[in-house]
Amino acid sequence: MDSEHVLILLESRETLERVKVCLWLTFIVKCDLEVAVYEGVIREKPTSKEEARQFLKDYSGKLAATVGSVLVTNLKTGLRKGDLDRVDVLFSPTFAILVGTTDSMMGLPKALTEKLLKEAL
Repeated sequence: MDSEHVLILLESRETLERVKVCLWLTFIVKCDLEVAVYEGVIREKPTSKEEARQFLKDYSGKLAATVGSVLVTNLKTGLRKGDLDRVDVLFSPTFAILVGTTDSMMGLPKALTEKLLKEAL
């Protein structure tokens, strides 16, 4: 199966809206949307402005985490490499302390993606 066929298959899936997909040479890199973990509860992205405001109030002065995943598929060999990425965040009214990287918190952990690309070669 070549990359064009893989992209056609991906386009036909309902989950494409929930996934960032990019093609790089012979690889497909898939980064699932992140979730937040707060007080042991998994939270999806807020569905409204009100819910977003409530989440921010909840997080204030407390520790939360974002968790995402990266899956790299080598289209020539079929080899897949994947892993999870977690960033701990302490929110305060004036600042946030990250234990992890900003790019990880935003959904595409560069270091993990690079590591998985090298492993999938």
